[in-house]
Amino acid sequence: MDARILVVDDEPEIADLVSVYLRGEGFQVFPCGSGGEALEVLSREKIDLAVLDVMLPDISGLTLCAEIRRSWQFPILMLTAKTEDTDKIMGLTVGADDYVTKPFSPLELVARVKAQLRRYTSYNSGDKDEEETLNINGLAINRNTHQCWLYDKPVSLTPIEFDILWMLCANRGKVISAEELFETVWGEKYLDRNNTVMVHIRRLREKLEEPSGHPRFIKTVWGVGYKIE
Repeated sequence: MDARILVVDDEPEIADLVSVYLRGEGFQVFPCGSGGEALEVLSREKIDLAVLDVMLPDISGLTLCAEIRRSWQFPILMLTAKTEDTDKIMGLTVGADDYVTKPFSPLELVARVKAQLRRYTSYNSGDKDEEETLNINGLAINRNTHQCWLYDKPVSLTPIEFDILWMLCANRGKVISAEELFETVWGEKYLDRNNTVMVHIRRLREKLEEPSGHPRFIKTVWGVGYKIE
């Protein structure tokens, strides 16, 4: 792979370790020690994925993640030394696709990077052998172009969000559990107390302009999962 990866961590040892492993897989790496430096790199380089530490010397990684999401949809992985669920949820809420908790295995990080890049590549290239659009009450989603519209207005989705929404739309009327969504979309084993799906559903509802407490599209079946009718 020749993907270009932004690595932002103010601890040189960690940034160097991550960079060495990623370069060993053929990636081009842009290491940065601060949020400001990262934004400067983004202004002049095409980046395919970012690895962001939560704790940075100038702005927080969460703030940087939110800033990136204003202009770019490439995958974002958060690195955090914090293990509380609220910190992980905050990262996902502001636009991160995944997180890795310090201390972490470099091989695990590389595997997660590759998984996100595969999804991102598919998202942008589409399946040229298949054209399919699903239309549900003003919501349209196209599997070939990876585009989504709400009442003919484009909706900007990350690759993860698209995959979740497509799975729900393709199984219209069927309740899909959080476990099934996670294991299908992320391709990993679902663990108890994993709030990742819940946070992404919340973000999807916001983008679909769902009324609070009365969703028109993604409905929660308490104790079971989610569905679109």
